[in-house]
Order: sequence, then structure tokens, then C-alpha cells
Amino acid sequence: MSEPRVVADRVSKWYGKVVGINDFTVSIGPGVTGLLGPNGAGKSTFIKLLVGALRPSKGELQVLGERVWGNRHLLGRIGYCPEHDGIYEDLTGAEFVTFMARLAGMSAEDAARRADEALERLGLAKAKDRLLGQYSKGMRQRAKLAQALVHDPELLLFDEPLTGCDPLARVQITQFIKDVGQAGKTVIVSSHILHEIESMTSEIVLLYKGQVLAEGNIYRIREMIDEHPHQIRIECDRRRELGQKLVLSQDVRAIEFPDEGALVLETHNPDACYPLIPRAALESGIKIRSLTSPDNNLQAVFEYLTRERSPEGVARQGRAA
Repeated sequence: MSEPRVVADRVSKWYGKVVGINDFTVSIGPGVTGLLGPNGAGKSTFIKLLVGALRPSKGELQVLGERVWGNRHLLGRIGYCPEHDGIYEDLTGAEFVTFMARLAGMSAEDAARRADEALERLGLAKAKDRLLGQYSKGMRQRAKLAQALVHDPELLLFDEPLTGCDPLARVQITQFIKDVGQAGKTVIVSSHILHEIESMTSEIVLLYKGQVLAEGNIYRIREMIDEHPHQIRIECDRRRELGQKLVLSQDVRAIEFPDEGALVLETHNPDACYPLIPRAALESGIKIRSLTSPDNNLQAVFEYLTRERSPEGVARQGRAA
């Protein structure tokens, strides 16, 4: 077992009367770890604590074996890609990443060389001489990832790195994050969307209202979701005909027609239903316009876990006992 690179022991951070994270305890080792939770769960607060942008109100926090707050030396071992842009739009991609490398202490020659390498790795070699103000959202995200990587840090922190990215950029960024983790770096990446993290790693920390609800392997989280009815929304023509075919499957629990041109099925076995739907449509020549899942995020497991912790949930457990 590798030594943990990030250790939080009962860490809390509050802003006046507002609690950012509360009694937060977690240990994170090498590889990619997903920090999952809805907006306001405390993901960004935790990441800002890790980079020393915030000071813990309570508890102990160590990164790479050192305390974080006020430790300027430690910052050179950390790469940070914030959620919000905060970039210099009048600089080119190459100038921006080179500038950040210089701030990390590199010589002018090394900074320029490493900036070119980082931009090429993120698929921005052809756009490196364009102004950042002319970049798309996805390109700006990749430029931010390049500056986080350029000084070869041991720990990389990516806060919602796929926000606003087109499908191609998502694929490139996802593969980049996986490659960095496989190279032995410690990567913490935040998101509120389960399948984004699932494409990068199987290790997660699940946050809700500033607390850790669950951590470990993502497939256990999937199982908790799948213990409850899982919804799949299908937009297609001849929806009732498709519904008649799907309802014959033992894996389909119920079918509803919530609005024109769509049907929603409930299942306890989504992995069986996802291939079943296009196969049934193909057999009848039915065209599927979209296939989405309202439960293919963490909302279902949030509701499950928070319901169990609520006064009503405790009362239900008491009555069941």
C-alpha cells in the first residue's frame, strides 16, 4: 500500500455562519480520485484548502507529508486547475503557460520548452500562438490543465475540468487525467456528474453538505443507486410502440409517458436495459433521438443517503426495527 498523499483529519472550514466543510476526514493515495457532490457540497472549498488558498477553521490537513497553510515551498509540488477561468485573455496560450512555468521557478528557456510540451499534450499545439480570448471554453480548460501540469507537480487538483467542454475536448481531457494518474501522480478531480468521474477512475469521495457520505470504489456507489428504481428517458418516434416492446422485458419495472415524444422506464437493472433499448428500436425501425438517464448522476444516491440520515429516515428505521 502506498503512503497517502493527502490526509484530512476532522477538518472544518466555515465562512462566518456558513459551513463549507464540516468534520472532514479522508485519506487519498496515488492515482486518480474523484471528488463527487452537488453544487454547494464543499468540493471547491476542500480543493482550495489543499492549495493553501484557504486556512482550515479546525482540524489537521497534510499534503505530501507537509502542512499546507503558509507553506510556499509546498506549492511548487502542486498543480491546480480552478473551475473558473481567471486567465489573461490578451496572452497567447504559449505565453500564458510559459508565464505560469516561470512563476514556478523555471528558467526562461525551460519554461518555453515545457510550455510547448504541455500544450501539445493537451492538443493545443496548433493554437498555442492564438490569444486566449479567442479560445473556446474547451480550449481554455485545456490551457488551464497545461499550466497545472507544466512544472511536473506531484499532486494535481482539477476542479470541474469538463465544464463547458465539447465532446472531443471531454475525451481528450478524460484520457489526459487517466494517463497522469497511471504515471504515478496523485490526481483529485471534482465533478457533480457520476459518469464523468466513472470514465476516469473507480475511486471516489462522495460529499454532501460539507461532509463525507461515502468513499472508496465507485461500483459500490453504483450498486446503491441500482437498489432503487433507475430511470431512463427515451425520446423517439412511435414511443408507445417502443414502450410495448420494452415492457415485455423482466428488467423493466414500469413505463411512463411524461410528455410528447418521450417515454421513461424504471428498472432495477440499468446495465441490462441500456443495450435492450436500441436493439428493440432497431427491430421495429424506430428512430431514437436521445437516450438519457435522470439517475445517471449522484442525485439518487444523495437522496438515499440523506434520507437515511434525516429525522424521518431515522424514525422509519426505528419503526422497522
